[in-house]
Amino acid sequence: MIMLGAIAQSLAFGPADADAIFAAFNKAFYHPHGGRGFYAETTAGGKSSFWMRAEQMEMVLDAYERTTNADYLAKFHSLFDGFIAERGATWEQNEFNDDIMWMVIACARAQQLSGNPAYLKAAKTNFDMCYGRAWSADLGGGLWWKTSKLSKNACVNGPGAIAAYLLYQDCGEAGYLAKARDLYQWERATLYNPATGAVHDNLNLRGRVEGKLFTYNQGTFIGAANFLGYTNDAQRAADFTKRVLCHGGLMPSYGQDGDGGGFNGICARWLAKYMKDRGAQAAYLKWLQANAQAAWQAARPADGLSWSRWSEPTPAGQLNSWACSSSVVILQVVPPN
Repeated sequence: MIMLGAIAQSLAFGPADADAIFAAFNKAFYHPHGGRGFYAETTAGGKSSFWMRAEQMEMVLDAYERTTNADYLAKFHSLFDGFIAERGATWEQNEFNDDIMWMVIACARAQQLSGNPAYLKAAKTNFDMCYGRAWSADLGGGLWWKTSKLSKNACVNGPGAIAAYLLYQDCGEAGYLAKARDLYQWERATLYNPATGAVHDNLNLRGRVEGKLFTYNQGTFIGAANFLGYTNDAQRAADFTKRVLCHGGLMPSYGQDGDGGGFNGICARWLAKYMKDRGAQAAYLKWLQANAQAAWQAARPADGLSWSRWSEPTPAGQLNSWACSSSVVILQVVPPN
């Protein structure tokens, strides 16, 4: 078992390592076909699911933001074209409102980095559609997680607030800023504990809060709070993540299968942005660097892939691309040591 204290005494990581882990991921999982790319589900094949693909596309944008390598924007465009070819220009067929918001974020970020109007059109059209079907005054406001309307979850309201704010930046339309604030305030009032900084998972139809805690919900809450200027909330949520959700200083060891494998990458992305934007390096930089070092050191020598359990070496055999994405993301968004 690797602990943070031991990592701090070990080899540092640098830009070349961030390049290498991104290259290893793409060699294992990226498949271009006639200009339309996709990421495989596993090293054995298949295709990543809707929301996992969206977040892997954000991973590519993270690599571009770190390097400004034009090849990475070209890769994003290939993935975007592949996504649209499979899923269509509008995504109302997906019952998961959070899935749509994740892809809206990817497209809105890509528009800011590239100026490509196709990304803005996709982001705006699908945000408006999703918000229109997902928002209601029930349970005090907020977005339903699914079209079945059984719960309102952090995993859609945090990303929804971020998506709305990015569209406000992209379009300058005050309505998007208002939506971002409303969604954030609903999540803060309903799922966030200001005394501890914990972000709970969901509110169900009976008005009961489900208390499960996940790093990606902490991360998107921090991201929205940072955008909207609620820096005390962001700090408390970041401190809770570091103090309570980590084990031996490392982010949770989520499993290979299911949704959890990519949670830490999402958390690291938004927490690192908050840290950089607000000059909070003294509180978080060494801790984030130790997690990035652990992710890099866990990579297996054979192909450079690193899984989602950073306290243990990545095993031989089949790996899921989603569970390998967090290691890539954290090396892109955390400054090297």
